[in-house]
Amino acid sequence: MADYGLIEAGGTKFVLGIADEARNIHARHQIPTTTPQETLGTAVAWFKDQGLIPEAIGIASFGPLDLDRASPTWGHIPRTPKPHWTGADLVTPFAKAFDCPVAIDTDVNGAALSEYRWGAGVGYQSLLYLTIGTGIGGGFVSGGTLLHGLSHPEMGHIRIARHPQDQNYPGCCPFHGDCFEGLVAGPAIKGRWDASLSDLPEDHPAHAIIAWYIGQAVCTFQAVMEPARIVLGGGVMHTPGLIELVRESATGWANGYFNGDPAEIIVEPVLGDNAGLLGALALVLDEEG
Repeated sequence: MADYGLIEAGGTKFVLGIADEARNIHARHQIPTTTPQETLGTAVAWFKDQGLIPEAIGIASFGPLDLDRASPTWGHIPRTPKPHWTGADLVTPFAKAFDCPVAIDTDVNGAALSEYRWGAGVGYQSLLYLTIGTGIGGGFVSGGTLLHGLSHPEMGHIRIARHPQDQNYPGCCPFHGDCFEGLVAGPAIKGRWDASLSDLPEDHPAHAIIAWYIGQAVCTFQAVMEPARIVLGGGVMHTPGLIELVRESATGWANGYFNGDPAEIIVEPVLGDNAGLLGALALVLDEEG
């Protein structure tokens, strides 16, 4: 059975893995995200130390990414607030080192595809995956196909209405200020309340405010896509009780208009700690057809 090199490329760490097409992960390793040269070089070296002769390499990466195959900068990060990484080429170091195909997409698209195939989306026609953590991103799968346009979706940058009790915070997005990401991502929560949401008391108003925003965004995506499943992942969603508050908020925002039971539609990820690497595997298997 062929082996695949898998990379979950995050802003703080890279998770590396080797797996076969049956989703057996044979090896796993984590390295810090420093500079592109150091991080990518260390990743290549680890795969070589494992004796990997890959059928292909799959990369599920933080974005934004240039995903236009006709572009001379396909597989590059065109712009990012992450120091040193604007313009970084994620594909070439692995293609050259292993002389094999490389599949790449965003980490959230990978997670969406893996949850659709093997997790919360099994038995459903469509799935939206939202990750709410250091940043916010979204991936949508319908009939087994990921949504792309000129590039990948940037669902964290939609505009949302301000909560009545949250009018003064300007937002932390360097591009849009108080967009969805700028109000709800981990740094935005810490910027207002000097703590992560899970560290704040249960009766702190931040819980209701953040759930209000997420429920509003969920209804926006329901109006555009009507996904059969909405999977909410990321560090912010680890806050106890938050998903129940989001379901209540989404119910209020929907006002009876959308189909389905929010408790059945809005769910947690199933794949857990393997979601990132299995996302990279889903991307590479999708590329092979």
